[in-house]
Amino acid sequence: MKILILGAGQVGRTVARHFSREEANDVTIVDNDVDVLRDIQDRLDVHTVAGNAAHPNVLEAAGADEADLLVALTNSDEVNMVACEVAFRLFRTPTKIARIRSPEYTSRPQLFSEQAIAVDVFISPEQLVTEYLERLIQNPGALQVLDFAGGKVCLAAVHAGQGGPLVGHALRVLGEHLESTEVRVVAIYRGGRNVVPDGDTIIQADDEVFFLAARDDVRRVIGELRADDSRAHRVLIAGGGNIGRLLARSLERSAQVKLIEHDPERARRASEQLENTIVLAGDAADEELLIEENIDSTDVFAAITNSEEANILSAMLAKRLGAARVMALVNRPSYADLIESGSIDVAIVPQNITIGSLLAHVRRGDVVRVHSLRHGAAEAIEAVARGEQHNSGVIGRTVQEIELPEGAAIGAIVRGEEVIMAHHDARVQPNDHLILFLADRRHIDAVERLFTRVAP
Repeated sequence: MKILILGAGQVGRTVARHFSREEANDVTIVDNDVDVLRDIQDRLDVHTVAGNAAHPNVLEAAGADEADLLVALTNSDEVNMVACEVAFRLFRTPTKIARIRSPEYTSRPQLFSEQAIAVDVFISPEQLVTEYLERLIQNPGALQVLDFAGGKVCLAAVHAGQGGPLVGHALRVLGEHLESTEVRVVAIYRGGRNVVPDGDTIIQADDEVFFLAARDDVRRVIGELRADDSRAHRVLIAGGGNIGRLLARSLERSAQVKLIEHDPERARRASEQLENTIVLAGDAADEELLIEENIDSTDVFAAITNSEEANILSAMLAKRLGAARVMALVNRPSYADLIESGSIDVAIVPQNITIGSLLAHVRRGDVVRVHSLRHGAAEAIEAVARGEQHNSGVIGRTVQEIELPEGAAIGAIVRGEEVIMAHHDARVQPNDHLILFLADRRHIDAVERLFTRVAP
């Protein structure tokens, strides 16, 4: 695909890095900052164009007339929308995705159509990160909780811990413990290496386990892999920006929520917008303030300010002072594994969360949903089996007959409202939604080909 990325900020660079790794993609990135573009060109195999991303001559120079996909990720909602409109009206760019942060725009979907503003898909990183954090907080002990098939199935990742009923036992015991629960373990990482799971695989402490289950069953399965993690009753949020306010609003009716914001004016605005959240003006890295606010009885501390250094330091301090579980938002994916190996339980990388919303538009075949896993090293995919047996790589075949690349596993099949865990003898029918785990995203082409109908 020819992909045009507008904006070379954190998200734009991450998207460019992700897409340019795949040989089939031809990536061009546009930004006003020549120095940033020069640095990107030194690091990535991409084309760069300097200039205003909404100007017709800049889009023309970047190849908008030949682009299959335009992704507008500048810091300005207005520039992103105008760029999509110009690309469609002048160059008929077929697919246009825009980052739009302001709810003043996103709350009015009638703005976006060929007859109005030509944005095919809009994404709000703040909303995506908020939903991601909310799922983590609602499922104590989880590293990731991701929705598929309209929420019918969740993929969750969890570190197995000492005291978990399944730890030290073979996977086949899981079915005996959870007789009324359908669950499928699709991957296990042990010491950073992928272990292909089967019924005889013995779960060890510190294994990173990925499993598929219905949303309501996720906590029950986590309880088999870890000592009981009680529901989060007390949540302390550091940062009163868009994400902090959205997260507090989503949690304040089911938990006791406190929010710390360093800027007095922003703290005042947050207190006016939130109903049941206690808003404090102060520094989340102030040890006395945290002790005063009973950090040692806090179930979750989430550091989501605009400064990743402040997030890391305040989360480490909160953990040392007794917070049960701490999370930190970081902008550099390379930091994530580093800090998760220390005292911080979960690193939140907004770019990795956002990119899942974009990948489905790049994947070939009938791929409808993609999630980036393990900080970009792996992927989970929801693909639809279209066509008939003679022109499909999956229809009419059982799971064991499908020629998957190494490290790929089919975890579940969604057929209408029915969720079928993908045992070896499950047979795929037309229009089934298949949920796949891909341990090595370099094999994505092989998976895409399975879901691309072959011409007669």
